Amino acid sequence: MPSLGGIGRALSHRDSRIFFGASLTAWTGLWMHRIAVSWLAWQLTGSAFWVGVVAFCDLAPAVIVSPLAGVAADRVDRVRLAMLSQGAIALQAGLLAALTASGHMTIGILLVLEVIGGAAGAFAQPARQVLMPAIVPRADLPAAVACNSLIFNVARFIGPALAGPVIAVFGVVPAIAANAVGYALAALTMPLLRIAPGERRGQASTRGVWGQVADGITYARRHAGLGPLLLYAALAAILLRGVQEILPPYVDRLFGRGAESLAILTACFGVGALIAGLLVAGRGRLTGTTRLAVWGALAQAAATVGFVATGFFPLGMLSAALIGAFSSVHGISVQTLLQSATDPHFRGRMLSLWGLISRACPAIGALALGAAGEAFGLRLPALAAAAMFLAVFAWGLTRLKRMEQELEGAAASPPARS
Repeated sequence: MPSLGGIGRALSHRDSRIFFGASLTAWTGLWMHRIAVSWLAWQLTGSAFWVGVVAFCDLAPAVIVSPLAGVAADRVDRVRLAMLSQGAIALQAGLLAALTASGHMTIGILLVLEVIGGAAGAFAQPARQVLMPAIVPRADLPAAVACNSLIFNVARFIGPALAGPVIAVFGVVPAIAANAVGYALAALTMPLLRIAPGERRGQASTRGVWGQVADGITYARRHAGLGPLLLYAALAAILLRGVQEILPPYVDRLFGRGAESLAILTACFGVGALIAGLLVAGRGRLTGTTRLAVWGALAQAAATVGFVATGFFPLGMLSAALIGAFSSVHGISVQTLLQSATDPHFRGRMLSLWGLISRACPAIGALALGAAGEAFGLRLPALAAAAMFLAVFAWGLTRLKRMEQELEGAAASPPARS
């Protein structure tokens, strides 16, 4: 195992310990919530399509909300924005748990609440991420980005490990309620952070909100490194992440198993991601990160093929761990490059675009897989998506050298201030 000195330095700071501790609490609840809600949708409908629609409603609001959330993170008090958005997630989860416990939950209500939770999550993501350069010195920023991903994947392991037995014994309500508690605690820790005023509040702008949204998109499009990287990540998320978002039908139809096995597979994703994240974090350098982002997605495609092609559960567990591992390599690499190569005035908007990619694009993939799964079965659409990704990978290789030059240099391209 590589040296974890960089992560140790990142966690040596008071604010980072508070920040990442709150993240672990909230994300553990989030993964319990996701397992519970997907299983609830499957219980309510017995339809892979509706499970995909529920995943879509949680993730798709990022399409509209993320650009606005990025502008907000570049303009307003980021600590307050993080508090309010996380508090909204806690309220949404609490209401969902209460309605389910009282027997009033329907698929329609579930869809509406997941849209609300997805919108709040789209605001919380850039508000928290943009604070990362304020909680650690710049030299420790790559390790902090890796640590952030590691915390997410630790929660991705702990949450399902808790959710499976809880759902099997007590039902979905306690698992959903755990998300309400986790995000409420995370919101309450935000005022404890000692953030410098210049980092706490974004810069005022004479441009309107939509003008700043357009500026952020233009900045990404014109950046010879960030633009291709974000496009590559978006296409990979659409084609490869859908399987992870609609796991219950795969667990039931491919493996003939129930909620405990759903939790086991989700935990396997988390274990693989955690191990790979430790390896990436231990590299301690930016050089080669672009190559990891490109090739990691290809390896994820190969692991996805292995997962959907088998009905043997142990092989499915191994494939799930590999999917999690290579997805983590790809995701950590993209986030590290975004944090290091983006001009500070655009950091919130670039992180919101990453939030858009990591939330909305898997939702599109999940919806497409769910719909196609009803017509063609679960295997064929997933295999077709992996085959289509080969063309995306070939395109990424043609851009690789230029992306490396732009993203792994000492500074970002200097844009006009807005």
